[in-house]
Formats: sequence, C-alpha cells, structure tokens
Amino acid sequence: MRADGKRVRNMKPFFEIIPYIMNRRVDAQNYIMQEIDAEPLRTYINSKRGSGSSISHLSLVVAAFFKTALEFEQLNYFVVNKKIYKRNHFCVSFVTLKSDGGDEKTEQTVVKVFLEHNDDIFAISKKINEAVNANRDVKNSNDMDKLLRRLMRFPGLAFVSVGLLKLFDRFGLLPRAVIDASPFHTSLFVTNMASIRANPIYHHLYEFGTTSIFAALGQNKKKLVMKRGGLLQQKTVLPIGIVTDERIASGHYYVSAFRRMEKYLLNPELLENCREEKQH
Repeated sequence: MRADGKRVRNMKPFFEIIPYIMNRRVDAQNYIMQEIDAEPLRTYINSKRGSGSSISHLSLVVAAFFKTALEFEQLNYFVVNKKIYKRNHFCVSFVTLKSDGGDEKTEQTVVKVFLEHNDDIFAISKKINEAVNANRDVKNSNDMDKLLRRLMRFPGLAFVSVGLLKLFDRFGLLPRAVIDASPFHTSLFVTNMASIRANPIYHHLYEFGTTSIFAALGQNKKKLVMKRGGLLQQKTVLPIGIVTDERIASGHYYVSAFRRMEKYLLNPELLENCREEKQH
C-alpha cells in the first residue's frame, strides 16, 4: 500500500492488462475539448461578487471537477508501476504567477491545495485565493520552491535525487511528506491560459508523479451555435482542454463524468451543495 493510495483489485481484466500494454502515461493520453457556456458562469461570479464573495473561473472549474470526482471516483485513480490505485485524498495543483511589485509578472510557481469531502464552492474558492495570495510575491517560497532550490544547489544532485525519487515512487516508498509537497502527485493539474490571454492547450501528463488528468482553461471565445429552427446564434464559451489517462477509466465513464461536470458549470448554484448525486 502506498502512502497516497490503495491498490484497486476489483478492476475488470481489460483494465488490469492495459497498464502492461501502455506502460507510460504519454502512451495513454486522450484529449477532450469542453466548451462551456460562459454566461451562467459570468452571472454567478457577478452575483457572488455583489454579496462579498470573490469567486473565479478557476475556482468554479476546480469545484465542479471535485464534486464530479466525489461521484465518479475513478477520476481520482492513478497508475504507478503498472498497477491502478485509488487516491486516499483529493488535491489540485495549479500554476500561479509571481510579481516583484511592478506591473509585470516575473516568474511562476506551482501551488497545491488539498480539498476536504465537505468543501463547497465557497470553501474551495477561499483555499485557492489564499494559496494564490501567499505565493504572489517573488520573495515567498512554497514547499516545492524550497525543495527545488535544494536539489539544484549542487551539481549532479538533481540527477541522482530525481532518479531516486522516481525509483522510490515506483515501488511505493516515497514518504507522504514528499508526496504532499510534490505538485506532480495530484488528483487534478490545472493551468489557466486565460490569465495570459491565451487559448487552451492540451497539456501532456507527467511521467513523474500520479497525475491522471490535466485541464487547461483558455480565454473566452465567441462561437456560432445552431438553435431550433435552423437559426444561428452567437454565444460566448469557456474552452477547457483536458488530457486524461485512459488506463483509469473507459471512454464512456469519462464522457459521463465530464457531462456531469458541465452540468455543474452550467448551474453553479449546485456547487454550494456538498451532497453527492447518484451516477446514472
């Protein structure tokens, strides 16, 4: 048993053999583009801002994925050493930009936030905002920054250390303290490309760590959609590029899960309720 998960032993034979056929995440990557109607998100964010709550698109996407993962637990599975595990916690890693106090952002870091089973959109938004604010100044360092500085201080140390970390991780010997500090051991990795006015990308899954799903938010864009009667209508959508590890779930499972996630994003008020819905 690993410090961050328990071996899944009730998988169907097809899924048990797949990690032997595709033994790397880069072999098992699938790409999904979700385009979410941005109007409900904008309306919700504005309404909550009026009542004193600062909620971002990033917080809404994380909250929607988290609530979905509570109902579709395989979204929180991962593969290591050809074995499938169920993660015993939920966390999200995301990129945030630092500033030296001027107008320009000078560097970036990766922040990791742990979520609890009963966290709603307000609790999740608070955790994300606090993590961003704590890492906004270039003079501040999080656990990952400190670890990387130590590794890069001596020539050759990074090569040996990373090799050992990969070896320990492969055999489930990595200490929980290292796992908690590592952004690569996470339920969901997110990057917000809209923060730099860019379109979404399909970001690869890392070979190191346990990340099975990576989501990239892009800036809102206009899209023509066909309405009833054959009329075309322009609407604004939030594009999300998602990369998944197909070894942890079937295509049907992923489609059902991301439809549920879209439901929450189209109805953000549902994210204020921590209760799980039954899968259909």
